[in-house]
Amino acid sequence: MNIERLKSLLSDVGAGRVAPEEALERLRALPFTDLGFAKVDHHRPLRTGHSEVIFAEGKTPEQVKAIAWELLEGGEEMVLATRVSPESAKALESLGVPLDYYELARMAVLNRQAPASQDGGFGCVAVATAGTADLPVAEEASFTLEALGNRVERVYDVGVAGLPRLLETWPVLRQARVIVAVAGMEGALPSVVGGLVDCPLIAVPTSVGYGANFGGLAALLAMLNSCAPGVSVVNVDNGFGAAIQADKINKLGPK
Repeated sequence: MNIERLKSLLSDVGAGRVAPEEALERLRALPFTDLGFAKVDHHRPLRTGHSEVIFAEGKTPEQVKAIAWELLEGGEEMVLATRVSPESAKALESLGVPLDYYELARMAVLNRQAPASQDGGFGCVAVATAGTADLPVAEEASFTLEALGNRVERVYDVGVAGLPRLLETWPVLRQARVIVAVAGMEGALPSVVGGLVDCPLIAVPTSVGYGANFGGLAALLAMLNSCAPGVSVVNVDNGFGAAIQADKINKLGPK
């Protein structure tokens, strides 16, 4: 049950349109519903401002579908899922709710209403990548941000091996309210970008790279040791986590 539906229910009880017993039955699913294999958190929007997002990896298509349906039944107009396989996307499609699925980003969004406006009076979020191989993680971030109503500027393949490519994008980066910088290999991109702009920067290390990259550990450590102030870092390949942080920063107020 989302915040607006909860407010409406309380109003109906106060006005005598809904009996207390019926209201109690509707509230029985709060704060979560136990599906046996998952406990679906209906109170998360009240606590954090964001609804529960389904992490589909490791779940069967039927489990992903059941969790999504429970969220929709609880009053969510939009359900977002990450790390979604084509099989799980097909299961979600069978729910009969408008579905957008982006296989590169492995993201799916179920929308019972028109997608959120990508304006809202806020600034934009720039998502930058060092290389093309970083696109799946970057698109996870971009897709999530757009689903949450942010305007996104994509600045891709601008790694430090070719600095003129990055410098050419400086006007775009400069006008962003927050930047998500995605890089593998040695993870240098966030430090360079952080020295060019005055906005918050969220660094995302990826597992892209040769053996000494250690599955993204080298990029992660480089970003944590960035000499550019104002750089925060999320876990390896965590485009979704970076997007949630960027969304919260962007919606603090107009730029």
